[in-house]
Amino acid sequence: MTDQPENQLRDALQGAIASNDVILFMKGTPEQPMCGFSARTCAALEATETEFAAVDVLADPRIRQELSSLSNWPTIPQLFVHGELVGGADIVGQMYESGELAAVLGAPAATGGNPLPDAAEPGSAPPLQIENRLG
Repeated sequence: MTDQPENQLRDALQGAIASNDVILFMKGTPEQPMCGFSARTCAALEATETEFAAVDVLADPRIRQELSSLSNWPTIPQLFVHGELVGGADIVGQMYESGELAAVLGAPAATGGNPLPDAAEPGSAPPLQIENRLG
């Protein structure tokens, strides 16, 4: 036996990160981001035409707490590519504008020198029902 109790949420988060080439932990969903930082990060990913998984950290406060403990990154959103933390909204935005994000993602179109595209206003899309299987 181990001294630590099994942490099913941490295991689920690690599994989601490992099983998705690109995964974004965000506030809200790509269709209905609930903060400007999450909206801008989604806009950068969408502009590179990259498919990505998304997890709404607002669905359960334990997700955000456990994710931050796992990644050692305090803010949301958090973008992971091939199991590695890339960073949050500012880093993703800078990488998009320099073209580095497209290269890291293996995206077909380079975006270097282009400003980050406008994102939809947080909460402007109609509500969407998503099953959260991480809890």
